[in-house]
This record gives sequence, structure tokens and C-alpha cells, in this order.
Amino acid sequence: MGGSEVTPDSDGARVAVVVVGAPVDSSASGPVTPPPALPAAAAAPAVISGEEAKRESLAAAAAAAAAESKQETAVVESKQEAAAATGLQSMAVTVVRDDEAGGLDASTSGAAGEKPSWFTPRRLLVMFCIINMLNYVDRGAIASNGVNGSRKSCTGGTCTSGSGIQGDFNLNNFEDGVLSSAFMVGLLVASPIFASLAKIHNPFRLIGVGLLVWTIATAGCGCSFDFWSITICRMLVGVGEASFISLAAPFIDDNAPAAQKTAWLAMFYMCIPTGIAVGYVYGGLVGNRLHWRAAFWGESILMLPFVILGFVIKPLELKGFTHNVKTKKYGTMLNPELQDETKQGMSAGIDDLSGTLPQKHSFSSFGNKVMTEIYYFGKDMKELLQEKVYVINVLGYISYNFVIGAYSYWGPKAGRDIYHMASADLMFGGITIVCGIFGTLAGGFILDKIDSTISNAFKLLSGATFLGAIFCFGAFCFKSLYGFIPFFSVGELLVFATQAPVNYVCLHCVKPSLRPLSMAMSTVSIHIFGDVPSSPLVGLLQDKIHNWRSTALTLTSILFIAAVFWFIGIFVHSVDRFNEQSEHGVPAVERSNLRPLLDENEDTRTS
Repeated sequence: MGGSEVTPDSDGARVAVVVVGAPVDSSASGPVTPPPALPAAAAAPAVISGEEAKRESLAAAAAAAAAESKQETAVVESKQEAAAATGLQSMAVTVVRDDEAGGLDASTSGAAGEKPSWFTPRRLLVMFCIINMLNYVDRGAIASNGVNGSRKSCTGGTCTSGSGIQGDFNLNNFEDGVLSSAFMVGLLVASPIFASLAKIHNPFRLIGVGLLVWTIATAGCGCSFDFWSITICRMLVGVGEASFISLAAPFIDDNAPAAQKTAWLAMFYMCIPTGIAVGYVYGGLVGNRLHWRAAFWGESILMLPFVILGFVIKPLELKGFTHNVKTKKYGTMLNPELQDETKQGMSAGIDDLSGTLPQKHSFSSFGNKVMTEIYYFGKDMKELLQEKVYVINVLGYISYNFVIGAYSYWGPKAGRDIYHMASADLMFGGITIVCGIFGTLAGGFILDKIDSTISNAFKLLSGATFLGAIFCFGAFCFKSLYGFIPFFSVGELLVFATQAPVNYVCLHCVKPSLRPLSMAMSTVSIHIFGDVPSSPLVGLLQDKIHNWRSTALTLTSILFIAAVFWFIGIFVHSVDRFNEQSEHGVPAVERSNLRPLLDENEDTRTS
């Protein structure tokens, strides 16, 4: 029979639920409470248990059946009245249960819920590693001689035709330098935007959008006709990459085995030096044998399958986010991030559910929507900057990236001047690639072995960076190339071991819903304050002192500053907030709104 139930939730609160339309079970052995409108004579048979019915005579059984028939008719009428009186409550329960079931178009949860048929954690890791490698293949390709080329030059009356981008567009060195770093503009501007959009749009779909922009932009580079057209396309490449950089690492962290989280992050970041190295080779082969434009078109074609997958496969959800049709439609009821602070302490009772049903009003002005997003972005940024562990980690990362960025740009020139290397590019490139791969993987595996906690991550960061700084500093003190190579190799091996732990801290020191913004702002910070200014500042220092050995030693000493920041992090109180919000990746307030109001064993009765 239909009726009302009172089910306690996990927090001890009692929630009344109206169950409408359930079939009558005449064989139930439990007592049935009659509606108050029925007379006592008619209601009496409803409280007779099954065992008592067996002891009745045939005549009494017939009388009971007749009374029950009258009762059923009366209860049906009472059910209709109850449904009309509690329609609002029933509607709220229906909305919430639809959301719990996932609806027709619901996305899956990163920590719970049915996964799409294509999904396995390893497939996700492989897919993201390939995408990350393609991003950095593009960086290596545009810097390769086959794609970048050289400008037309004339000496002694003899002129040589230019090659590649620089030759076709007759770019000077400044313009060529702008071209190689133009993607950074789009990356820095778009990273926080994509991180903010992840709160109202599915992050997996946002990656698909970013990859589509990247694919179109790389194809546009191949079709460019002058300096400004290719510069704009390079900026758009950065925009496309921003969505992936901000959101891929949280997805990997969600789905990696608990004992291998840092190792999986290491595999992901190992693709950075590998991708750049492959890009050098790819750009040289394709650019020299076909054309520099073909290199960009090839990148676009290679990325296209992942763009299609990003839009056609059922998306995953990040921990701390719930996105589906009903989330967008019912806004504040199903998404606590959009609720006013005054609503966040409300209970999960029927009165609260009815008070949070969809309203007719909405912002019609695009400007108002933008201002709202800016407000929430500012609110999240304030919370992010108040996290001392995060700030200390990023300060160390900025110092670290300042040195690594200058190494990658000035290293070959310094090595050629100090040690008279015949092939400085090959030497420094080879050391960086080998040490980058093995060092990054080793850092991730070591942190997992010693127990991946924030405190242990800071211990590994400070120790590896300090030792790496000693070896790199000592390498530039050697006058012999044979002393420099082994010391510098060990130093870079230790320095690259920080890649996975530093990103592990960025992901785990903030609550799940802030992880995309955490990764975005970390990326923005290390570029704006790290590798972007380091190259010109080191060049300025060299112009003043005219001694590459002293310049290299001064630059390397900044690694000790990074080690000091990360050493301080060991003593700062830290909490791993990965599971802070809920066991299902849904914030506590949302959990109260989305709590299943019926037990699983009631599903058959309410279906």
C-alpha cells in the first residue's frame, strides 16, 4: 500500500518521504496502519498479522477479506489526497532521486557511479600521456631547424635563400623569438578561465573543447601567410593547451591506484622532455623532406582522434564536481558552489528541498553572468592563497623553474663557451632528455614507496633539489668537460625527480573542487615569475660580467632557494584534502541535498 515513511539519514536527521503508487501486498506479514478517516470496524483487519489470519475460521476470513477491500478503496482515496497535499515534496524527492540515478544525460562521477564502457584507468593514463606528448612535440617542432629554419642572408655578394618559417616570412631574431613563446600568452590567459568553467561545465568536455581549439590552431599555423597570422595561431595553440594542462592531472589523480598516484603523475610529466625531444626529430624530418607547413598539419591530424573521443564518449566527472542536465537546470539545489552562504547550513529535510526547487528567474545579461563568475573566481583565489602549503610549494616551484627555463635556453651556449663543446646542442639535449625521463619517473616511484604524503613530498623535494643543486654547481666548477658531464647529469637527474612530487602537493593540499584552479595558477605562476623572465635576466647578467662560468654558477645557486622553500614546507601543518568533501567526491552540503531518501531495498516498491 502507499503511505508515508520516516527514514533516518546518516547524520541522524529524520526525513519524511511520501511513497505514491505502490502496489498493495495482501501477503505482507507486518502491520498496516489504517488511514485515520476509516472507522474502527473497517480498520481492524488491517492490523491483523498473517499468523493471526491463519487461526481465523473460514467465516471470519471472508469477513476480513470484505473489510480489507473496503479499506483498500479508502486508502487509494487517501493516497490521492496525500499526493495532492504533498506534491511539492514528492517533486523534490523525484528530482533528487533522478539525479542520484544519473538521469538520462548524467555524467559519471570520478569517485563513484557507473563508468562509461570505454573507461579503464590505464586507458585514461595512456590517452592523456599521448595528448601531453603531442603538446610538447609541437613545442619541439617549432624550435627545430626543419620548421623554424633560418633567415635569408648575404655575405660578400653571395646570398643564401632562407628556409623554414623564418626564411619564408623573413623574420628577424626578435620576431622569431616572439613566435616561439607566443603560445604562452594564450596558455596564461586561458588556464584560470578553464579552471573556473570546470565548476559549471563538465571538465572532460572542456578538455575536448580545448583540444579542438588546439587542432584548429595547429592546422592554422600550417596555413599562415605572415608573421601576425602565425603569431595569432600560436596564441590559440596555448589556449587549447590550457584546458588540458589545468584538468588532466586531477583526472589522473582521481583514477590512479592509491599506492601509485605519484608514479602515474610521473609518467604523465615524463612526456614533457620526451615530447620535446621527439618534436626536434619530427620537425627536422618532416620539415626538411616535405615542408614546414606539413609538420603542423601532421600534428593536427594526430590530435584529431582525441578531439572526437572528447566529444562522443560518455564523459568522466572530477572528484568534487557533479555536472548533468539537472545540475544546470536546478542550479543552486544540486550545486552547492552556487548557493549563498546562508543556505549552506540548511538541513536535508523536506522543507529545505521544497525551498530549493527551480525558480523562474535567471540572469539575462551576459555581463551579470561574467561578474558572477569573477566573484566566484575571486572567492576561490582567496581560499587558494590562504592555503600556506600551496603558497610555499608554488614559491619553491617558481624558483626551480627559473633555473630550468634558463638552463634550457642558455645551457648549450654556456657549455660551448666554457668547455668548447663541438656539439653543445646535442650534448645538453641528450642529457636533459635522458635525465628528464628517468629522474621524473624515479621521483614518482620513490614518493609512492616511502608513502605519498604531503610531508614526505616536501622532504623529497627539498632533499633532491639541494643535492641536485650541489652537483650542478660543482659541475660548472670543473675545468674539464669529463668532470662536467657526470656531475651535471647526476644533478639534472636529482632536479627532475621533483616533477611528480611538486604536482602531487598542488593536487592534494586543496579541496577537490579547487584542484583545476590550483594546477592552473601553479602553471601561470611558474611561467610568469619563472622561466619567462629568467632567460632575459640571465642574458642581461652575462652582458654585464661577460663570463659564462660565473653566470651559470649564479643561476644554479637559485636552486638552493627552491630547496629552502620546500624545506620550510616540511614543518608547515598540512592536511591531505583529497577525500575531504565526501567519499563520493560530492561536497558535504551537496551530499545533504542529494542523499538517497529511500533505501535500495525500497526501489522495487517505488519503481
